[in-house]
Amino acid sequence: MESGLEVIEPKAISQPRRAQGWRAFAESVVPLAALVALVIYFSATTPSFVTRANFLALTELIGPLLLVSLGATFVMLTGSIDLSVGSVAMLSGSATALLLANTSMGLWVVAIAVALGALCGLMCGVIFTYGRVPSFIVTLGALSVFRGVGLKLIDGSPVPFDNAAFSNLAIGQLVPSVANVALWGIGLWAVGVFVGLRTKFGHYMYALGGSERVVRLSGVAVDRYKVYPFILSGVTAAIAGLLSVAQLSSGGPTLGSSFLLDSLAAIVVGGTALTGGVGGVHRTLLGVLIISILDDGLNMRGVGEFTQEIIKGTVIVVAAAVVMIGQRKGIVK
Repeated sequence: MESGLEVIEPKAISQPRRAQGWRAFAESVVPLAALVALVIYFSATTPSFVTRANFLALTELIGPLLLVSLGATFVMLTGSIDLSVGSVAMLSGSATALLLANTSMGLWVVAIAVALGALCGLMCGVIFTYGRVPSFIVTLGALSVFRGVGLKLIDGSPVPFDNAAFSNLAIGQLVPSVANVALWGIGLWAVGVFVGLRTKFGHYMYALGGSERVVRLSGVAVDRYKVYPFILSGVTAAIAGLLSVAQLSSGGPTLGSSFLLDSLAAIVVGGTALTGGVGGVHRTLLGVLIISILDDGLNMRGVGEFTQEIIKGTVIVVAAAVVMIGQRKGIVK
């Protein structure tokens, strides 16, 4: 790797052997054990959980959540955070629905939605990097701005459309009992894993999360590489938004409302640290599976929406605590 940055996860350097062993256990075994436990529990308590129809429903849940979590994982790897993913998905989805309902552009709307997502990510990344505004503040403000623009576009009302080819991108079944939206998610996840673990870009994401100062002293164009993950996050959120619209054949004001909390939960549960430098896209899939199965199982058992929010919030805190144990950082802000 260039500039002497050869270590994939810089925060592993100089940790005590016991701490490294616990971290490896926490990152690998605990999420997998949680997934297996959830599957066993819901299979035993809900007979309809292990059915072909429910498996299809699960793939429809997993696809959009995995997509919206991919770019956000790269942002978190650098030690930053993107709170705008749900609003970007809503804005891109709303624009897609409007174009499909009022023009004959067809599948060309995909390119427009992706470009819109990239533009949103670029705006956040530039303000964060060159304006020196914390990513939390930038994306919190962007969350409101992008959602407001999306609601303005559709005037706060659902926008239905009729386009079988577009809808088939999400609800079709190229593989029997697996929604196409899940195939899109798995395909882009595989690309993300390769980029994260085998490319210079991916290595820099880990290095920035480990020690931005060291990366800067190594001669890397740090500011440029801090903007890139936000653009990627905007793109994957936009793809999640347009495929969610394809699932519903409609764009509406509630589109993407659950993406922010669910994606944060999935990323952290998968083993990516909020402080950056630890985890990665390869772990995010496991987190997405856990959150999706938890959602599906709780819904099938009739657990109320408010109770589900409490459970998800608890899961985020517990998962973050597990990931943080064994790291060398002694001060938490």
